[in-house]
Amino acid sequence: MIVTSWAGCRWILIKAGLWAADTTEMLHPANSETSVLQAELEHEDESAWSRKIVADLYTPRPVIYWTDLFLTALIGWGAFVLAVAARPGSWPMWAFGFVAVVALYRGSIFAHELSHLRTSALPGFSAVWDVLFGIPLLVPAVVYVGMHKDHHTISTYGTKRDPEYFPFAGAKARIACFAVTSFLLPVIVFLRFILLSPVGLCWPRFHRGLERHASSLTINHAYEREMSPREHVRTVVTEVAILLAWGLVIALAARGGLPVRTFAVWYGVVATTGFVNTLRTLGAHRYESDGQPMSRLEQLADSIDTPGAFWTELWAPVGLRYHALHHYFPGLPYHSLRAAYARLTAALGPETVYRRASSPSLGASLHTLWEGAPHAASGVRDELGEKENAVRVNRVA
Repeated sequence: MIVTSWAGCRWILIKAGLWAADTTEMLHPANSETSVLQAELEHEDESAWSRKIVADLYTPRPVIYWTDLFLTALIGWGAFVLAVAARPGSWPMWAFGFVAVVALYRGSIFAHELSHLRTSALPGFSAVWDVLFGIPLLVPAVVYVGMHKDHHTISTYGTKRDPEYFPFAGAKARIACFAVTSFLLPVIVFLRFILLSPVGLCWPRFHRGLERHASSLTINHAYEREMSPREHVRTVVTEVAILLAWGLVIALAARGGLPVRTFAVWYGVVATTGFVNTLRTLGAHRYESDGQPMSRLEQLADSIDTPGAFWTELWAPVGLRYHALHHYFPGLPYHSLRAAYARLTAALGPETVYRRASSPSLGASLHTLWEGAPHAASGVRDELGEKENAVRVNRVA
């Protein structure tokens, strides 16, 4: 950070013992230019120090990714088959259905990792994920990978151009509507990829409309996606693959080779995973943005960590319990987040921005969001904004 104002130079000289501090500034540091600059430097130091603490944790470990992916798929689809085979309404059906929901939900969340992984780090991982989860669940990687970057970019996070953000804080009706409509996810994705895809593949103009308005998993309905030529090709290939795979499944069911209740179990699994993910999404941020771009630390203060206990992994799998940490360092692979969290909480004081971006539970986060109550982190955002504005005024002066 370069200090460009006289106040900044004077602060450095005072710290070095080469300038006598003014008595007024010593008695009222909170009202002085130097205290504003010092606070800004302290926040800069927090970010720099935090980066050093986690600097060695950025390398993804392929054996963890592949093992986790295949085991999750084996458990999830194995439980799904057993749920279909069990007598409808029996306790084995519900038990296997629960296991299928937990495992397939975890598997679907790997789409989040795909959006941050370099293709060269895990060659073929995205294609295999689509085969195991994306295509069967009708939530292929293309609806998430690519657009997710707009949820992290400083210029778009929390604005109308953020596909995964809406100012929910205190908006009870919108929160309830968002949660309830998540049960319609199976209908929406079936309509998009089974009924509308064939029309789009035959009608390019209609397909461009699908790409812009119906090819992203968003909570911001005003978001319009701009696909690159590469994303367009991938979308078309994915749509063709889905139509072939699902065409085969539907043909088998029509010939009696597949129980019709398979689709009922599929609907229940996808709807439940959609609802759980909606609750997780609502508990991932404060959603207090006024629509203006935020700095990295403001974005951190608007995000939430929920370390919890072992059961937290059920509703926030694949590292998503450390959501604030993920927004602080988006490049960290999911298997490194727990170690990064332990290091940062041990090294940083309770007054730091990161330590204040935490919640004791999902219930606590949802209650605060529902009531629109101010958070400790809300004060951090206001504090940062005031200090940044004060620094800009002082530099202009």
